[in-house]
This record gives sequence, C-alpha cells and structure tokens, in this order.
Amino acid sequence: MMMKKLLMTVLATTFAAAAFAQVEPAVKETAKATAESTKEAGDNVKGAVSSQPNKSVDKAKAHIHKAKAHAHRHQAKKAADAAVH
Repeated sequence: MMMKKLLMTVLATTFAAAAFAQVEPAVKETAKATAESTKEAGDNVKGAVSSQPNKSVDKAKAHIHKAKAHAHRHQAKKAADAAVH
C-alpha cells in the first residue's frame, strides 16, 4: 500500500513538472509582451507632453516597443499552441 502511494506521488510530480515545462515559455513571452506594451504607453505619454525634438524620439521608441510586444505575443501564442498539442 505504501509503495503504491509513493509511486502515485512520483508519477503526479513527474507529470506536473512536464506540464510546467510546456507552459513556462508561454508565460514568459506573455510577460515580455505586457512589459513592452507598458513601455510603449509610457513613451506615447512622454511624446505627447514633450517638446518637438524629444517628441519624435519618444514616438519612435513607442513604435519599437509596439513591434516587440507584437512579436512576443506571437511567440506566446505559438508556445501555448505547442503546449496544448
């Protein structure tokens, strides 16, 4: 009886670790996308209230953050699909 419980515990732990390993990349990419979106919003606000030379720089940075966030969201979606299938 004790051996059966031990075996079930080991199997449950193994499957939980495997599931986490599959989900982890999706979670990381989602966090990166959120961070880039936040940076984009900050640069848009800075661009709206700053003077002309800095305004174009901030808008360019916001555009770059938007592109990075899009790429991270795409990677997160691919990782989530891979974890499911």
